[in-house]
Amino acid sequence: MTVEEAVQQKKLFILDYHDLLLPFVNKVNELKGTVLYGSRTLFYLTPNGTLRPLAIELTRPPVDDKPQWKQVYCPTWYATGAWLWRIAKAHVLAHDSGYHQLVSHWLRTHCCTEPYIIASNRQLSAMHPIYRLLFPHFRYTMEINGTAREALINANGVIESSFSPGKYSMELSSVAYDLEWRFDREALPEDLISRGLAEEDPNAPYGLRLTIEDYPFASDGLVLWDILKQWVTNYVNHYYPQANLIECDEELQAWWLEIKNVGHGDKKDEPWWPELNTPNDLIGIVTTIIWVTSGHHAAVNFGQYSYAGYFPNRPTIARSKMPTEDPTDEEWEDFLNKPEEALLKCFPSQLQATKVIAVLDVLSNHSPDEEYIGTNIEPFWKDEPVINAAFEVFSGKLKELEGIIDARNADCNLKNRNGAGVMPYELLKPFSEPGITGKGVPYSISI
Repeated sequence: MTVEEAVQQKKLFILDYHDLLLPFVNKVNELKGTVLYGSRTLFYLTPNGTLRPLAIELTRPPVDDKPQWKQVYCPTWYATGAWLWRIAKAHVLAHDSGYHQLVSHWLRTHCCTEPYIIASNRQLSAMHPIYRLLFPHFRYTMEINGTAREALINANGVIESSFSPGKYSMELSSVAYDLEWRFDREALPEDLISRGLAEEDPNAPYGLRLTIEDYPFASDGLVLWDILKQWVTNYVNHYYPQANLIECDEELQAWWLEIKNVGHGDKKDEPWWPELNTPNDLIGIVTTIIWVTSGHHAAVNFGQYSYAGYFPNRPTIARSKMPTEDPTDEEWEDFLNKPEEALLKCFPSQLQATKVIAVLDVLSNHSPDEEYIGTNIEPFWKDEPVINAAFEVFSGKLKELEGIIDARNADCNLKNRNGAGVMPYELLKPFSEPGITGKGVPYSISI
C-alpha cells in the first residue's frame, strides 16, 4: 500500500507533539536532568484493528551555533537500530505522559471545571434546577485542586521534578489551553470528530462512525455520553417545557455569560461558543460539563496506576539525549558497547520513578465513600416524581452499560481490549469497589 492509499483509506494516524513542544525544547534542555524534543509518531491501522508504529521523528530546533537537528527512527531487526528505536520510544512516551498529565488530565478536567463551579455558585441560587443538577458533579473539586496546587503542580513539586517539561510544566499547560482548548470540543462526539477519529453518520450508532472501530474509550464513551444526555434531556425538558423559558431565565443567562466572559475571558470572543437560547442548547452545554467531570475524568485518571505504575511502560521524563544527536566519538562508542545503559540513563531516576508510582497509586484509588454516577439519588431529585422516574431510567441504563463493557472485553475479535497480556478496558464502567480497580465513574473530580 502506498502512503497516498493509506491516507485515503484512513489507515495512517499521527501522535503529534511537534508544534506544541518545539518552542519549549531549547529552554527545557538548559535544565539539568531532562531532555525534550518536538516529536511526531506515525501509526498504521492494521486489518485486525490495532495500531502499528511505523516511525518516530524527533526534532531539536537550532541552538547557539548548531543548526536544527532532526532524525527519523523506525522499527528494525538490526541491533543498533533496535536500541535506537527503544530509546526514541522512551522519549515519545515521556512526551505523551506529560501531555496526558498536564493537558488531558489537569487542564481539560480539573482546571477548566473551576469556572463552571464558580459561576454556578455566583449566579445560580441553591434552589435553581440547573444548580441542583450540577451540584453533585462539582463536589470536592475546588478542594482537590487546592491540594494539587500545594503538592503536585507547585514549584519544584512532583510534576516539575519528575516530568520532562520541568519548571515549564504549567506554562506548557497554559499554552496548550490557548492553542487547543475549545468548549464545543469538550463534548465527546465533537472531540472525536475534531481528531479525525469519527465521522457523522446518521445510520451509525449515536450518529457517529468510528475511524477505528475497536477504540475502547470512544465506543464505551459514546454509550455513556448518550446515557448522560438522555438524563439531562429528561431533566431540562421537565423544568423548561417552553423554549422561551431559557431566554427569560436571568440566573441561567448570567451563569452562561460568566462562564464565557469571565471564567474563560481570554476566549470570550471565539465563534465556537454555543448559544443559550433553547432547551436543546442547555442540554448540550450541561451534558458537556457533566461528561468532563465524570466520564472524561474517570477515563484519564483511574487507569493511571494500571498503565503507568510500571514506569518503563510510560516514563514521565527522558533524562538523556538520543545517542545519534551530535555524539562525540566516545559517546557513540559507549552506546555501542552498553546500549542498555543508554536506555536506563534515559529513563526516570529511581527517586523520580518511586515518587511518580506513589502519586499514581493515590490518584488511581477510589475511597470507600466514593459517589458513583447513578448510585444514590440527590434528595431534591427524589422529591420531584418526574425527576425521580428519570433518575431510575438513568441508573438502569448505567447498569446495562456494565454488561455491555463486560461483553466487549470478552470478545476475542476486539484486539485492543482482549488477548494475551491485554488489559480489559474498564475505565468507563460506572461502578467500582474501593481501591485501585481501573474502573468506576464518580460524579465529580474528587481526586
